[in-house]
Amino acid sequence: MVSLAVFTVASVLPATSTAAQPRDPFAEICSKWSAAYRAASGPTHPQTSLADRCLRLNQTQVIGSHNSYHIQPREPLWSALRSFDPLLAAGLEYTHSPLDVQFDDEEVRQIELDVFADSAGGRYDQRHILPLLGLPADSGIPELEQPGFKVLHIQEIDFESTCLTFVQCLEQVKTWSDGNPRHLPVAILVELKDDPIPDPLQVGFVQPQPIGPTELDALDAEIRSVFPEQQLLTPDVVRGSHATLEDAILTDGWPTLGAARGKVMFLMDNAGRFRTDYLAGHPNLDGRVLFTNANPGQADAAFVKRNDPLGPGVAVIQDLVRRGYLVRTRADADTIQARTGDTVAAALLANGIDHCRTTPVTGAPRAPYCLMGVCFDCLLTIDGIGSRQACLVPVRQGMKVETQQGKREAGR
Repeated sequence: MVSLAVFTVASVLPATSTAAQPRDPFAEICSKWSAAYRAASGPTHPQTSLADRCLRLNQTQVIGSHNSYHIQPREPLWSALRSFDPLLAAGLEYTHSPLDVQFDDEEVRQIELDVFADSAGGRYDQRHILPLLGLPADSGIPELEQPGFKVLHIQEIDFESTCLTFVQCLEQVKTWSDGNPRHLPVAILVELKDDPIPDPLQVGFVQPQPIGPTELDALDAEIRSVFPEQQLLTPDVVRGSHATLEDAILTDGWPTLGAARGKVMFLMDNAGRFRTDYLAGHPNLDGRVLFTNANPGQADAAFVKRNDPLGPGVAVIQDLVRRGYLVRTRADADTIQARTGDTVAAALLANGIDHCRTTPVTGAPRAPYCLMGVCFDCLLTIDGIGSRQACLVPVRQGMKVETQQGKREAGR
């Protein structure tokens, strides 16, 4: 750990003084902190955060949630899905807190929204499978009858959401952002969906509206209907006067943390035809809102996805960040996760985590062994408290669990 103390001595000069202005100490401090950290220009104030002046956006790491709107299917649909396809149902068995709660209580700064085009309105207000379960097909939700992008996971079978329309979701983000104007930048990952799903019972499942250039223009328009330009971090802002977006981030880097505070940025999860259509007529993402999911060497490459953070993926991600790219990866996937009643040890083993701690002397890894509180091989740091026995501690929402390295005193 590097600790830096900055002392600023202020003196008052007469208005007519021609004395040279003091050199900005942050330029030297940032350069010594790391050669890759370039100081931002601006006034020097004693209260200015070193991180705000030195850190670029891609040099920060934040927690994100997947399918951030998702609510587990309700009964009786839930039981029907479990009976029909237990593996599918297992992947749907989770419910997220509302977006503002994720921001406040879970410290999430990246969310993901799945969007379906619905330019005429009403495409997703009928749930055709529900009459088979004795329920009406009509959702009775006025918002679903209105034109605009809808937010859901899988049409017809997994449609519960904490915000049913894209605009509703964005309004929730904006309300929170306005109330926390110094927040770390929030990244909204947008997954575009238009694939049909099998209809094995022939009940007339809805066919999604294809998403093409017209729909992508409408997506930008919906974002701008909620957020003013000064609240958005867009490709135009990052590119500046450079010829391409990639040239900008490799040369000047992303904006500093301080410059990006209070802003919201949008990232396209998809690649392929969606990226191609989004770039059509906007080869440098001129006038666009979303950063596209591109690969190094492409003109629009600033944001890249590398979903495997393990093994060789670690070095790949570190190299991309070092070069200047903003990287999205995944630490967990699907719902191979804790269930109510599980212990922390059971949850770790279910997730393939093969050790809880390392020994103080040799650094050898240790995994849960007896699972009944006798062997003490499952010691972890839980919620900042060391030497907790993972086999005796039940999991709960929001728990922070860390591998314990070497010796740690109990309670610390």
